[in-house]
Amino acid sequence: MKKIITVFGFVVLALNFIACKSEKRPEYVEEKKVEEVKKKSTAPFAFEKADNSIKFTAYKTSDKVPVGGQFKKVDIISGGEGNTIKEAVHNTEFSIPVSSIFTKEASRDYKIKKFFFGVMEKTKLLSGKLVLENDSTGYANLKMNNVIQKVPFLYTIEAKKFSMQATMDVANWNALEALNSLNTVCKDLHTGADGISKTWSEVALNITSEF
Repeated sequence: MKKIITVFGFVVLALNFIACKSEKRPEYVEEKKVEEVKKKSTAPFAFEKADNSIKFTAYKTSDKVPVGGQFKKVDIISGGEGNTIKEAVHNTEFSIPVSSIFTKEASRDYKIKKFFFGVMEKTKLLSGKLVLENDSTGYANLKMNNVIQKVPFLYTIEAKKFSMQATMDVANWNALEALNSLNTVCKDLHTGADGISKTWSEVALNITSEF
């Protein structure tokens, strides 16, 4: 009886071995790197084809001396095109890399990136959404320092040029710590005739798009 069981077991093992050998193994599929091709807009008005200028003015010393600069890059996340300029602007979602800041002075750029934006939470990008309320006013929901706040603005459209002006207070984004950090490292440069070192929390924005 033991011999029969042994022989039977051997046959079962042999059959399993044959079955494993004949089982079709899944073929190895090499992942192909697919190069993303950005679709070009065919809309009459599109931010991606426009000449966009994002300028800002900050202020230092008690005399409120202006210091100008700009961001040289903006990415359109959603929307940004239409049959009219208003249609292209309304509901556009955007992001601006803070690394693209440019003030014509490399040392100043470095300080702003490291000691202002670098102190904030999750602020490698400034992101937001543009909303037009009527023919002259709108607002941007701007995210900075992991806080979203509304920035009201005035705008005009002349020929193929969209222009908007706004003023923001960085205190509304809980960024006074970052502002104090910048003022500390720029103490001498931000000290006026009264001997007081001051960096204002108010920043003026001037944004234009030539379609």
